[in-house]
Amino acid sequence: MQPSREQKLRSVIRQSQPDLTVVLENIFDPLNISAVLRSCDAVGVREIFVIYTKKYLDKRGLVLGKRTSGGTFKWIDVYFFEDLEACFVRVKERYGRILATLPPGKEVPSLYAHDLSQPTALLFGNEDEGVSAEALAFADGSFTIPQSGFAESLNISVACAVTLFEAKRQRAEKGFYDENPRLTPQQQDQLFERWTSMLKSDKNHQQPIVISKDSEPLLPVYIRRKDEVPKSEIRVLPLTKFDL
Repeated sequence: MQPSREQKLRSVIRQSQPDLTVVLENIFDPLNISAVLRSCDAVGVREIFVIYTKKYLDKRGLVLGKRTSGGTFKWIDVYFFEDLEACFVRVKERYGRILATLPPGKEVPSLYAHDLSQPTALLFGNEDEGVSAEALAFADGSFTIPQSGFAESLNISVACAVTLFEAKRQRAEKGFYDENPRLTPQQQDQLFERWTSMLKSDKNHQQPIVISKDSEPLLPVYIRRKDEVPKSEIRVLPLTKFDL
């Protein structure tokens, strides 16, 4: 690996925000998901959660190419769920609280009233209906993005970008992108090893990770997955007399 390439990887890893994530509910336009992935990558989010509970939606829309997602898909874990509760149980175990985005209303707090430097999962609903009542029941709070025009809401990808960059602003003030990184030096080294291994693998991390109620616990973002180990590193132990 070229020194400049290694320096870039390590810089991106050091600025990662493992305690900030996005949850998308029933987003039907894959281009919106692509745009969300780009925004997530820009602020250091390393995994997102996608829920599809509508029968007409198809997880195949998550198979995104380099052209649509700007090559960011391979740097972000995308977890796919068909069970609403199973998703939010996993998210709360990992992030502690979920904040749902809602249209402007008298009792809905502004985005800027929240401390987004704390561990947070940001929930966004689909293009037509927004966050469902079922998903909202799992949220610990809500927010709206203040607007001054006639439009009642922003596009999902735009709303996500605005929210994530407000989180980035708040976190930058606390040094989370420089002197106070969220990953320990050891975790940074582990993520570097994971990424360099993943780059050599055939899969190259281009598929969503399907999760059900019976799936194993989610691995931290810095832990290398089995399918990311390049073939050259797979060693077959010789048989001993006890194996015969």
